[in-house]
Amino acid sequence: MEDALIISKFADERTREEAFGYLLEKYQQKIYWHVRRMVIDHDDADDVVQDIFIKVWRNLEKFREDSQLYTWLYRIATNECITFLNRKKQKQNLSLDDDSSAYLAETLTEGSYFNGDQAQMKLQQALLTLPDKQRLVFNMKYFEDLKYDEISEILGTSVGALKASYHLAVKKIEHFFTSHD
Repeated sequence: MEDALIISKFADERTREEAFGYLLEKYQQKIYWHVRRMVIDHDDADDVVQDIFIKVWRNLEKFREDSQLYTWLYRIATNECITFLNRKKQKQNLSLDDDSSAYLAETLTEGSYFNGDQAQMKLQQALLTLPDKQRLVFNMKYFEDLKYDEISEILGTSVGALKASYHLAVKKIEHFFTSHD
């Protein structure tokens, strides 16, 4: 179903739940993996995704359509991920400047995040060495194949800054692989 139709059906009280069902069907899995790549743990990702779609339910009527629906959803999802990660860091008494990837790396190795091979695990470990926002840009570009202008709209960051961030992330990942052979 087209986004415009979902939005118009949502505006009608009689078809609101049906429209939201279509929205979930279309975007829930994409949003889940966007969140999961950031928070790593499945249960945490489920909780964050639930919070995201509660927020979407409460605010979809206010959506002005000055951006695409998926961009709006990703912006909400991204903000919820950052909020979640910051809360988790505070609970573990880490300042935002500390190396906060340790608890995510532990979750990665202990959990059932991947069924894949060692190379995939090593890539995920390399990603966890990146600052949260840099990891977010890398995930959106590399895994979700979003264009820089789409990421720019979601994150409210210039395309030039995003390209620089992605380039730095790639360099750090390459360095991780060469130094951890």
